[in-house]
Amino acid sequence: MPAGGPAYRVVAVSEALAERVRATRRSPGYGHPVHEEVATGYGPCRLCLRDFEVGVDRRLLFTLDPFHGLEPFPLPGPVFIHEAGCDRYPEYGGFPADVLSHGLTLEAYGRGRILRDEARATGAGVENVVACQLARNDVDYVHVRDTEAGCYDFRVERA
Repeated sequence: MPAGGPAYRVVAVSEALAERVRATRRSPGYGHPVHEEVATGYGPCRLCLRDFEVGVDRRLLFTLDPFHGLEPFPLPGPVFIHEAGCDRYPEYGGFPADVLSHGLTLEAYGRGRILRDEARATGAGVENVVACQLARNDVDYVHVRDTEAGCYDFRVERA
């Protein structure tokens, strides 16, 4: 962790996963066809964690299991990335600014995909909720979800 940086890291989807989806037009782990469209909602892109410009940005919709590699219990759902390349959000960049304006559901999990806490927050209150959740000994990571759409945005872990 960089000196003076956050006590957590933001884990967006990997660049390798995004490139595989863009190249194959198939969902990782499931093989479902990827849907291509002009953005009809704000997103965010699960790689750069920036909002889509509605009516302008092209995006890819695919199925993702956010527990893959963490837990043996899958929970797949829909996510979007920019169709064209974009840079992955830096893990120690703090909480993504675009996402702070959304209503968020913060799901704190312990190993075994055991839900230990769930909270809803927006704006400046988000980072305080995440800090409290990660301070718990029974919490290993936090999934950030859009409250309105219910879909997975990214994971937060201790630094």
